[in-house]
Amino acid sequence: MMGLLALLLASLASVELGYCASDDSDQLGGRCSDYRGLPTSAIPSSKWHALNATLGGKLHAAVPLATPCFSSLNGDEFRADTSECAIVETGYRNPFFRSDKFNAYAWPQWESCVAEEESCTLDPTSTNNSAAWSGKDCAQGSVSEFYVDVASAKDVQTVFAFVRKTGVLVSIKNSGHDFGGRGAMKGSLSIWTRNLETISHDPAFVPEGGNTETLALTIGAGVNWYGVYKYAEANNLTAVGGYHPTVGAAGGWLMLQFKVVTPDGKYRVANEFRNQDLFWALRGGGGGTFGVVLECTIKAEPQMKLQVASLSFTQTTDNARGFLKLIIDNSVKWGTEGWGGHISAHDLVSVTPLLSLDEAKASMQDAVDYTVAQNGTAIIEEVPSWLTFFEKYVSFTNSVGINAIGGSWLVPNTMFDNETTKEQLLDAIMPMTAFANPHITTATPYLFNYTAGSTSAAPAWRNSLWHAVFQYMYPWNATQDAVRAGYQTITDNIQLLRDIAPESGAYGNEADIYDPDHERECLLGDNYPKLLELKQKYDPVGLLDCWYCVGWRGADNSRFQCYVSE
Repeated sequence: MMGLLALLLASLASVELGYCASDDSDQLGGRCSDYRGLPTSAIPSSKWHALNATLGGKLHAAVPLATPCFSSLNGDEFRADTSECAIVETGYRNPFFRSDKFNAYAWPQWESCVAEEESCTLDPTSTNNSAAWSGKDCAQGSVSEFYVDVASAKDVQTVFAFVRKTGVLVSIKNSGHDFGGRGAMKGSLSIWTRNLETISHDPAFVPEGGNTETLALTIGAGVNWYGVYKYAEANNLTAVGGYHPTVGAAGGWLMLQFKVVTPDGKYRVANEFRNQDLFWALRGGGGGTFGVVLECTIKAEPQMKLQVASLSFTQTTDNARGFLKLIIDNSVKWGTEGWGGHISAHDLVSVTPLLSLDEAKASMQDAVDYTVAQNGTAIIEEVPSWLTFFEKYVSFTNSVGINAIGGSWLVPNTMFDNETTKEQLLDAIMPMTAFANPHITTATPYLFNYTAGSTSAAPAWRNSLWHAVFQYMYPWNATQDAVRAGYQTITDNIQLLRDIAPESGAYGNEADIYDPDHERECLLGDNYPKLLELKQKYDPVGLLDCWYCVGWRGADNSRFQCYVSE
């Protein structure tokens, strides 16, 4: 990597810095009052060398993940590395391989610059298909040429000081499990938090400034949920978290405290007693915009036994509607009984801590009977822990390494009130089975004893039974027009749910990225004005910006040049 870094820095030697470049400005307190954001190519090599020295060698250069398979990078010819290419081919669809690489995302289109037709990706259906690279140039796309592998608050403060002084674009990336491309920004200096992997637990954790003890886990920002679940298992604990192993764990569920560096360069502790407004914003207000989280502490529970239902059958044009109707008819009962998991038109995987095995069998009997009648398989069993369930029943590989377009809608409790609204819901869901089976996540906080206003998460979460997710996949060599048509397909199908539940909303991280009413729906409903006020308080210059994030500059800003136009 040092060879690559040196090569890139040499190419910048003659570039003149023309923005916020005063050497006598205070490194930590300096401000660029008109922060437009410059690409990394506009910053001369001397500045990068100085930054790397200050960081103790933590500045790195990056090229796209699939570079070894190509014979040309950004127009410069070189010899393809067949052995390294084979490693990339093997790991291309592996979530752990991807999450450990700075230059990889769960969905490879965020490594590309789709709107400018710059890419360097493989064929996910056959990763050794040479048509993906033969005679083609590997373009840098949205992969940042420079990134800092941060190890401390001081590293982040140094990066923010550099950004304020030079005016360079900045972005934040963790594991790359990022369906909206918020961690990718062409030409930006990236802050990479993946290697902040500390984890510990405390049976009597007390937030700074507080006086109440809580069983808790403290995790670094780079720890993913699979790491948390394995640690919890080893220590007879249970953690409530994400449903894919590479989702970053430092955000989302049952938060007690954050340690964060805000764009003004200050290291802050945020909890119910200190920086309460920032704590509120970080609990649901969207990532990549209020600061760089280094560590968080979450509430834990003792290890517990769980009842599992796993049902699947071969889907046909005749049996999908009947199964979805059964699901809709039972959703309130199952929600009340604590069931949560994922459902499609031909399968169900769900888990509950509230029932005995006999009660679980009785609860799922109608669904079991339907599955067996379709010559499917049905399992109802007890498992000793969450990790046992997670490793046995949650697929790790089918959602990464593909070019996919996602969208979601939170289906409110009121849709399950009567036969008329249930039929409307069924009619809205069925058309989507033609191009993508709905991934119905039954993981909303239906039974949670929530204190109104205590988090900034979208209010629609509190009143919904379903989080319905849809994906449209397109091939590695799709034209820009075909990609644009895919986004329109998602928007049009989500509109069917908007029409019957217009006051609901979407989960921002899996929402339609061209949602027509994103501030209300994706960016947290009535909480948005307060979040915008806090954004301006903690990031008055607007150093951090990302697609549909609080206070973003809008689709026409050059930061978002790689998103296809609507």
